[in-house]
Amino acid sequence: MPAMTNAIVVEGLVKRFGEQTALDGVDLTVAEGTVLGLLGPNGAGKTTVVRILSTLLPPDAGRAEVVGLDVVHQAAEVRARIGLTGQYAAVDEYLTGQENLEMVGRLYRLGKREARARAGQLLERFDLTDAARRPAKTYSGGMRRRLDIAASLIARPPVLFLDEPTTGLDPRSRLGMWEFIADLVSDGTTILLTTQYLEEADRLADRMVVIDRGRVIARGTGDELKAQVGGERLELTVGSAEDLVLAAEALRPLGLSVPRLDEQTRRLTLPVTGGAATLAEALRRLEDVGASVLDVGLRRPDLDDVFLTLTGHAAAEAEPENPPVDAAGRTPAVAGGAAR
Repeated sequence: MPAMTNAIVVEGLVKRFGEQTALDGVDLTVAEGTVLGLLGPNGAGKTTVVRILSTLLPPDAGRAEVVGLDVVHQAAEVRARIGLTGQYAAVDEYLTGQENLEMVGRLYRLGKREARARAGQLLERFDLTDAARRPAKTYSGGMRRRLDIAASLIARPPVLFLDEPTTGLDPRSRLGMWEFIADLVSDGTTILLTTQYLEEADRLADRMVVIDRGRVIARGTGDELKAQVGGERLELTVGSAEDLVLAAEALRPLGLSVPRLDEQTRRLTLPVTGGAATLAEALRRLEDVGASVLDVGLRRPDLDDVFLTLTGHAAAEAEPENPPVDAAGRTPAVAGGAAR
């Protein structure tokens, strides 16, 4: 079986905004026809990576290639081969949904007939056919989001950058988007996905890269990252603050690290090994110290645990990145047969 070719290659990427270092030597690769989930707290540098790869922002150091093309020296060629959906819907409010998509198709240099046909296909796929002839300003936030994503797919790009693509979508639309992304990958599209929905990354990404403060701190499959956190979590809720202290002291020897305590909810979380035997020993120790236990159980770690363990804080606690905006306060787009 031939080795997989990398559609995206990033080496030593550095970007600074004044005295702030947004990226500090980021390395990553994305194999053709796969999904890489780029994870990290708000402000970690995810959007900066996407903006450099989509030629919207030049790096200060390092190199990046998309489908073998240098994003700095062959920017125009890169733009013709990628699609981009940013964190906020970028549609023309005064054009209809149909006109928005046809306009983007013409920017990609599709013929008028092909652009119209492709627009119709995408409007149907994103459940926007009934609103096709309405101005986009009459659309709900979720409808605008779907229209924006449809526009990024108008020219069937081999590489697609999805920067938090399901922001603003309701649960039903989000599930539909996940199905559509899976269909794209099965057809050979390569996707770099940033997301704050950890379930989304777990479901869609073949591999993941976690960045924090502009540096890669972990990489691997979802299962590999979860293994770094610990195989299992002992979780329990106790009756009082005093019980929480008693439980922490009693269970500390069983853990792979110190217990994590939430005094407000009187909840204790402890990474452990040993399965049911460890749970039985924990219950014995809690009974010995007289701690009142309201709820207890073992569970496998999820990606929320990965964030917390690897970065020291939850996914949404840090400040958001501050990418450049135009005079109207909008994120700049690239036109002329290019990524949006």
